[in-house]
Formats: sequence, C-alpha cells, structure tokens
Amino acid sequence: MAKRKGCYSGIGGQAVLEGVMMKNGDKYAVAVRKPDGEIGIEVDSYPGVLAGNGLKKIPFIRGIFNFIDSMILGTRCLNFSAGFYEEEEKETGLDKALDKASGGNGEKVLTAFVTAFSVILAVGIFIVLPYFLSGLLKGYIRNESLMAIIEGVIRIVIFLVYILAISLMKDIRRLFMYHGAEHKCINCIEHGRALNVRNVRRSSRQHRRCGTSFIFFVFIVSIVLFFFIRVDSTVQKVILRILLIPVVAGISYEIIRLAGRSNNIFVKILSAPGMLVQKLTTREPDEQMIEVAIASVEAVFDWRAFLNEKFGYVEEPEPSRQEEDEEEQ
Repeated sequence: MAKRKGCYSGIGGQAVLEGVMMKNGDKYAVAVRKPDGEIGIEVDSYPGVLAGNGLKKIPFIRGIFNFIDSMILGTRCLNFSAGFYEEEEKETGLDKALDKASGGNGEKVLTAFVTAFSVILAVGIFIVLPYFLSGLLKGYIRNESLMAIIEGVIRIVIFLVYILAISLMKDIRRLFMYHGAEHKCINCIEHGRALNVRNVRRSSRQHRRCGTSFIFFVFIVSIVLFFFIRVDSTVQKVILRILLIPVVAGISYEIIRLAGRSNNIFVKILSAPGMLVQKLTTREPDEQMIEVAIASVEAVFDWRAFLNEKFGYVEEPEPSRQEEDEEEQ
C-alpha cells in the first residue's frame, strides 16, 4: 500500500497511568484499562485558563498559556487514571485540614501545590543546575558564547540521563508504551488509515507535535537566547534564565506548531532531533494498549468523517502478509 502524505487533524494527547488522554478542541477524553480489564472512559471539556480571551490567538503569547493549560489538564488526567489503581482510600488529617481550609476543594489545592512544586523542581534541575555546572569550567574557558553553548549541552545531557533513568522503572516503561499507542493512533488517522488495531500497529510511534519534541525545542531555543545574555552578576544571570522561560516556551510552541502543519525539508531537519529523542520516550504498545488509545480517540473525534473529508476515504482491503512486511521495513 502506498504511503499517504500526512494531514493535520488537530487532535493531541498524552499518556497517563494505564491509559491515554486525547484532546480535540476543548473536549477531551481519558481512557484507562481498569484492573478488571475493562476500559473506563471520562469525557469532559477544558476550555483553558484564558477561555475566549484574544491573547490565546496571538503568536508567541499563546504558547505560554497553552503550556500552562497542558500542565493543568495533564495533572487532572493523571489523577483520574491513578484513581483506578489506588488502594482503599483513607482520609488523612491533611485531607480533612485541606478540605476545611479550602471549603471542600482540598484535592484541587493539593493538585495545584504538586503542579507548582513540579515546575519549581524542573526549573531547578533543567535551568539552574546546568548553569552552575557549566560555571565549573569558567577557570578554563573565558569565552562567554562558548560557555552558553556548553550550558545548553549540559542541559540536554541531564534531560537524556533523566529519561534513561526513569525508563528503568516498570510503570514508566508501560507509560512510554501508552505514549507510543497515542502517537500511533494520531499517525494512523493523519495518514489516511482506518482506526483499527492492525493499522495502528503498523503506524509510526513518533510524531512531530509530541511534548518530547517541544521540550527539545525549549532546550535549543534557550541556548540561542542565553547566548545573548551579557550580565556580570551570577544572581542576575539565574534570574534572567528563569524570567525568560515564558519567552522560550512561546517561541518553542510556534516552532512545534509549524512542524505539525508543514512537511517541507526545513521542518523535517528541524524536527529530527526531537523525533530521535522520542525513541526513548515511546515504546511499542501491545494490542490492549492500542485498544485503549483508540477508545480515547473515538470518544472525542469522528475519524471517519475526517478521513472522508481529507482523503476521500473508502474501506481499505485487508493487506497481504507480504504487504505488511514491506511496510514495516
């Protein structure tokens, strides 16, 4: 079967504990393989922190709020999936205190705290730490521009080591498999194939609009921006790096947005490093994982109408074993 050119669908997703979240516009669905083997699905809407605000349409500004929205929604979906695997819940003294202090919104307060703590920890590890590690070479390297590049390389190395380290955990390996299932479903649709287990299994587990690629773009953009920072004070340099995070996120969002909508050689070259890193953050899913991802897609997206509109879709004939082997090579 001849390969079809990709066509942007607008849907995106995220792997969660034993499941997949898919989002289409304001609507999202979380499908989870429950301990009893059934698939549990929650469908809801999340318009974002600036719903209806014109700022969300302004290039470079919209990326900042999309990043915030993805963190909030991601945490919400992770909590939903984790709920199926928690042992019998027992309300602790902290739970009662939080509920009393927040008027019954203890869970939301705790989620906000965990999200904020995660951001602070990420900034410390991936922004501040690389700066201080590169500073150990100041006695040997006097060129500020070269130091900025070294700092960026250290940041990327820390990220790769972090990914490799967490991938040793069984739960994270399964999360990466669901991540692969999410990508495969989107690639299946965007390349004009019917959404079924066979077609999803044959689709690529790498996608240009992946969050992994976004993070990699963040690192590259930060190297360029920090390259031009010329202040003497260590404190000022650290503060500027933190203050520039929204700017870096805004620029990176525009790049990955372009990557998701274009297919020219420049975009392919630009996306190549992030696509390569996705080999670490995605794994080949099994059929049950693919079924969960498909259920999530179908809860929020009419893929048949999409294929009919974009590809003039008709039911594909069952491929022969030889055709399947050729496509997998």
